[in-house]
Amino acid sequence: MLNRWIEPEVIPVCEKHGIGQIVFSPLAQGLLTGKYRGGRVPEGSRAANPEINLWLKELIASGVIQKVDALQDLAEEAGLTLAEMSLAWILRQPNVASALVGASRPEQIEANVKAVEVELSSELLDKIEAILS
Repeated sequence: MLNRWIEPEVIPVCEKHGIGQIVFSPLAQGLLTGKYRGGRVPEGSRAANPEINLWLKELIASGVIQKVDALQDLAEEAGLTLAEMSLAWILRQPNVASALVGASRPEQIEANVKAVEVELSSELLDKIEAILS
């Protein structure tokens, strides 16, 4: 959702030639889980670790967190978690063969799997696009 640079050129070429996408970090290293709401960085999180947090800290500082917060509000209105909505958004793409998700606890895997059954309405997709644009 937050890194869409392949959409204008790469995806159309892949679709034309029957090549699927494997999406890496579809939850933006936890940013699309809601754990960084309002830009706060919880102790023990990936963003709190100075050895691996450069990308996340830059993303949070860039102002993208306002979009993430708006997406979380929208997900809650739809009765979804932000992770469910984000993964469902990725998985709805016909050219996406798989999404690589990471988890540090079994319940995170269980929560992520729920996204497979989520169908996003066209109205919800339009609202997501308005936030991301």
